[in-house]
Amino acid sequence: MQTRAWIIEESNGPFRETEIALPTPTADQVLVRIEASGVNPLDTKIRAGNAGHAQQPLPAVLGLDMAGTVVETGSAVTAFKPGDEVFGMVGGVGGHQGTLAEHILADAALLAHKPRSLSMREAAALPLVTITAWEGLVDRARVGSGQSVLIHAGAGGVGHVGVQIARAFGAKVFATVSANKKHVVESYGATPIDYRALTVEQYIAEHTAGDGFDIVYDTVGGSTLDASFLAVRRYTGHALSCLGWGTHALAPLSFRGATYSGVFTLMPLLTGFGRAHHGEILARCASMADAGRLHPLLNQQRFTTADIAAAHAAVEAGSLGKVVVEI
Repeated sequence: MQTRAWIIEESNGPFRETEIALPTPTADQVLVRIEASGVNPLDTKIRAGNAGHAQQPLPAVLGLDMAGTVVETGSAVTAFKPGDEVFGMVGGVGGHQGTLAEHILADAALLAHKPRSLSMREAAALPLVTITAWEGLVDRARVGSGQSVLIHAGAGGVGHVGVQIARAFGAKVFATVSANKKHVVESYGATPIDYRALTVEQYIAEHTAGDGFDIVYDTVGGSTLDASFLAVRRYTGHALSCLGWGTHALAPLSFRGATYSGVFTLMPLLTGFGRAHHGEILARCASMADAGRLHPLLNQQRFTTADIAAAHAAVEAGSLGKVVVEI
């Protein structure tokens, strides 16, 4: 049997509809009928050949995130059964088939049951950004009640989920945003900081009496990571980044006696190590969503498989809200 998929054959090439063999799950795999495929900035970088840490040999089916319905399970799978609605970050890198397809074989460990309160489109927007936010704030920084948390680019994909996770754990959250996006972070319960109008010294003076924030999460990279080293609390502060590119002086961090962690969300997909934890994170966050404490910000435009190129273009243009292709 065959199933449809959308492939690219060269860097920045067009998406072409084709048919691929409908695969059969091995013992630990699940065959999923994909209903929605999330598009992340990383997907556009992989397509352009600009993601050395996340290469996908061409020709390839792209797409990291998905939500869909289980069709068939392997003999060792007990957590899922046919008909279950699931979501996860399951492919699209390191030679694994991506989610711009009607079906995908997924390692069952990477999946979780879809939040009942969210649509397939909403659920497909969550996996990569949610895992990235959780690994930084919860796994590395141990966010907790009463802490002050600064998230850079709080209206972005990782940022807006990070705001919600930090608040769910009882933290007081601040987020850097441009002035025209302050309403986004305010709607999620964070205090906006206009990074264009204030220096680091000015906003830590205003919001922390000059002490700095307990946790600072850089989701931008470059000079924003340098700013994070200046914004973190002395001695006990923890700076994080999921985009630690470039050359950075560690002296400002050292002079504050603070610590730093990097987040590399793709490691389980690329190495096979730690896959079960991704499923665990998504299960925890599904419960948060069903409790009304986590909801994705979606782009207002809807995309189908006829609009995949437009969906990628929207992400590249820096559109507000997560872009999802409905299969």
